Order: sequence, then structure tokens, then C-alpha cells
Amino acid sequence: MGKGGGCLPSKSQRVPLPQPQPRHRRDRTYIPPPAAPGPPRRPVRIYVVFYSMYGHVRLLARAVQRGVGSVPGALAILLRVPETLPRAVLARMGALKAAAEMEMEEIPVADPGGLPDADGFLFGFPARYGAMAAQMQAFFESTAPLCRHQRLAGKPAGFFVSTGTQCGGQETTAWTAITQLAHHGMLFVPIGYTFGEGMFEMEELRGGSPYGAGVFAGDGTRPPSEIELALAEHQGKYMATLVKRMVHGADAT
Repeated sequence: MGKGGGCLPSKSQRVPLPQPQPRHRRDRTYIPPPAAPGPPRRPVRIYVVFYSMYGHVRLLARAVQRGVGSVPGALAILLRVPETLPRAVLARMGALKAAAEMEMEEIPVADPGGLPDADGFLFGFPARYGAMAAQMQAFFESTAPLCRHQRLAGKPAGFFVSTGTQCGGQETTAWTAITQLAHHGMLFVPIGYTFGEGMFEMEELRGGSPYGAGVFAGDGTRPPSEIELALAEHQGKYMATLVKRMVHGADAT
């Protein structure tokens, strides 16, 4: 075999080095493009159902609501899951102020019986040991009659979460919650990497994952950052766009 003709290149044959790839741009977020205008239709209803102890998930829910509302013909309805802990326990946990703020906003309590009226859902909750908080678990358990008759089957749903630390369950909290959707026959809608460069942010702490938006709460005093709120808003817009397509067909605008 001649020189350089085998598996190894000769000195005169240089192996080209891989070229650096361009960085993703944050403005390259992906939202399915609208189709041609058609006749007016009823707005699609996205129920944003959340539980929040210290207020972090509530702020994400507001951002999700803004994202849904930015899509013409989509309506976000905020619903809160009630607290199950006594006020004395909330006081020891330093959560009374957040509970008072929640009551001042007068967000309606979620009624399981009304869930079939929604076209899609975004559920928000904090993590407890890498899974959803007990308050949210209790709410899902209260939907057993709906599950028995598969009243929510086929409806799309997604999650957004809050954890205390980077390793506190940003992915597992959403991942383990998928079982709730599976028993209802619902469709899990992740955001993937549709947020563009924001999903690759390395300059600052950022909650969220391909499963959904998220926030790092720390000891409960760290508020959501600008990019965490932007990701939640993107998730609302993304979900509303997909739900419109599912409800009104491929020609939905």
C-alpha cells in the first residue's frame, strides 16, 4: 500500500479542523408561523393553574399569562390551587406575606369540575424533593372523577416550576408530573429549545429546561430574573399558538 494510502493520513494530507459554530441568538425563538387570515373564531382558553408559596410561581404565572395574551384569539385564565398548610406553619416558614399578596390579587381558586371548559393548560408549582408540592398533588388527586370519565383526554398541557437550587429538580419536577397527564390521557407539550439562545445562557443563573419555564428561588428571597420571566412568557405564547392550531385547525391565525 502506498504512502498515505492506508487508514492514517500522510504528513502531506492534513485533516480539516472543525469550524466553530455560530452562537444561537436569543431572538431566534421559534413560534409556529400563522397561516392566512380566516373567519373570526372564538378565543381559545388556556387555564394557567398554579400553586405558589413564596410568590415565585405566581410571578411566572403572570408572565405566562402575558405570553398567552400576546397571541390574537387566545385567552389566559389564572387559577390558583388553595393552600393546605395552617397559617401557623406558614408563619414559621416565612410565607405569610406571600399568602397575603396572593389574597390581594383575588385570583380565583381552581375548581376541578370546570377544567373540561379549557382548551389547554399550563400548570405551575414549586418543587419538593424533586417532585411537585403536596398542595398541587392534592389538587390533581381531586380530579379523579374527571380521570374516571376521561373528560380531559386529548387536551394539551405543559408545566413551569420553581426550585430552591440548580440541582433542586428543574427537570425532575416536570418530568415526574407527566404521570398526572398520562392518566388523564392529556398531551404533554414541552418547549424544547424554542427559546433560542436564551436556553444556552451561561452568563447568569437561569431556571427552566426543555420541559418548561422555571425559576431558582434560593432561600425564597431571590425573585425571578428577567430571562426567567421572558422564558415563561415565551412558553405561554408557544402553548397558545399550538392550542389554536389544535382547536381551529391548520388554518388558524
